[in-house]
Amino acid sequence: MPEPRTPILALASLARALCTRPAAMPAGWRDGAALDHAHFVARMDAWASLLEGRQGRHFALYLDDSIEFGAALLGAWQAGKTIWLTADTLPASCASLAASVNGFLGQFPAAYAPLSAPAEVSGVRQWTVLDDDFAALVVHTSGSTGVAQAIPKKLSQLGSEIATLEQLFGARAGGAAVVATVTHQHIYGLLFKVLWPLCASRAVHAFSVDFPEPLAALLAQGPCVLAASPAHLKRLPDYLDWSGARSQLRAVFSSGGPLALDSALAAQRLLGCMPCEIYGSSETGGVAWRQRMADRPEDDSWQAFPGVQWRLLDDDGALAVRSAHLADDGWLALADRARQTAEGHFQLLGRSDRIVKIEEKRISLSAIEAALLATPLVAEARVLLCDAPAGERQKVAAFIVCSAAGRALLEAQGKLALNRQLQLALSGQVEAVALPRRWRYLDHMPINAQGKTTQSLLLALLDKPRLPQAQLLECAAEGEAPRLLLELRVPATLFYFDGHFTGAPLLPGVVQVEWALHFARLHLALPARFRAMHALKFQQPVLPERPVRLLLEYDAAKASLHFRYLSDAGQHASGRIDFHPDVIAVPGGDSSLPFQP
Repeated sequence: MPEPRTPILALASLARALCTRPAAMPAGWRDGAALDHAHFVARMDAWASLLEGRQGRHFALYLDDSIEFGAALLGAWQAGKTIWLTADTLPASCASLAASVNGFLGQFPAAYAPLSAPAEVSGVRQWTVLDDDFAALVVHTSGSTGVAQAIPKKLSQLGSEIATLEQLFGARAGGAAVVATVTHQHIYGLLFKVLWPLCASRAVHAFSVDFPEPLAALLAQGPCVLAASPAHLKRLPDYLDWSGARSQLRAVFSSGGPLALDSALAAQRLLGCMPCEIYGSSETGGVAWRQRMADRPEDDSWQAFPGVQWRLLDDDGALAVRSAHLADDGWLALADRARQTAEGHFQLLGRSDRIVKIEEKRISLSAIEAALLATPLVAEARVLLCDAPAGERQKVAAFIVCSAAGRALLEAQGKLALNRQLQLALSGQVEAVALPRRWRYLDHMPINAQGKTTQSLLLALLDKPRLPQAQLLECAAEGEAPRLLLELRVPATLFYFDGHFTGAPLLPGVVQVEWALHFARLHLALPARFRAMHALKFQQPVLPERPVRLLLEYDAAKASLHFRYLSDAGQHASGRIDFHPDVIAVPGGDSSLPFQP
């Protein structure tokens, strides 16, 4: 039997309307503790009081807690402030915001002096109805295909989206509680986890759920809907007990990218609901939706939202849309290509903006990905064009999640062998200048809080550190034998762990030798020319995030450097490096081994 539904509230008068709801009416839960509307209204009042009269119109807001975030957002609007959203509080994101906003609210780094609302406020507030043209938000595109762009949103645009969601899915959701694996700091989570539930009187669980074990338990607690992403849904483990979820879930939503048919079917089997997928963007708002059918697996078309018009602009099938979710009533051309499949339905064909030029040749990055996925060695693939120094040709980088066959080849023959196999598979389909020159083999694609794999996350994998974090513990001279003791912490993101080995990362022995020489040269005057290595032993592996001590002893008379890697587990490696004693290098110089790992 469906849960009772309360008439949806208009966003412009939401703050005032919330004050008329029963004080004991549930607003949601925080760590299992119930919070009522009296609490929510008090927090809304506190944020409004904090910001009233404060100089500046634009404020950045970041809070993990969706209930507190909703109160802060509505309170800021009552104070006439425009809120800027960011997906994270990384240094680059904060620096970008600092150039555009007058202040920071919530959980930003202390350097930005973020403001927080007081615990209590006194007095009775007169809540106002906002104008539909009120400049409510500035959101950012996800950055999955490039640099994130700031997109302003009027209140009317957000209100239009909420009304559309209620029209399409309100009957399914009823009065069920909202659980999410995505953050409200992005437009999808903002609508599904904060604004739509507030307008429709649905209680929410304050924190996003990151792992499947607590998700399975939470979904079993009572009638609920789930707002998730393809990245989360395709990783639901079938060994967990999802029977409670199957009995309580009323709807499952997914956005952030298309959900593969096998993942959709697996989610339906585990959760008891076929996910409703939402197609849209920060700029366009919601555009279309679909719900796959097990008996019609070939039908992957999308149906436009009510009130959304779409058309194809040219022979290439570029998609354009027009709706009340946009800033004006004009047509907006998208980077997605499509073809019409039925009246009001279209099939997506990939992005037109993934055509790049290398050496004056037009190259489709999507085509390279498709060719990689066609091999039996690849389960997932993303390719990007890397920036190159002046005068050098741009290179394509490939990021690969291997299939079982690919993992077997990687573990048996190494990264170079797998590189060659994939380059060979591409050679008949891809221009030689577009063959990937940089390869990264991953256990899974990196995702952000929205469950998206962004370009910045992938490019960061190309800049992995090549040296450990080092602390000099001891620097002593015993006669003619200077002695160094350092503590090294080897980060899991280290460059040398790529492909060595998938699922069981080990620090290569050749890297351990190179590090011994590197740190010895930083502190000691060693001869410049390498002569030989002796007595190399590797007793046990050096693992990521495990501290090890590096002991270096130099015998100047013999021009010989002895090294040992030690930890509480015992000795990991040892050896001796001999030099030609004719020329002494200055401490801090470059290494001179005949190889570079």
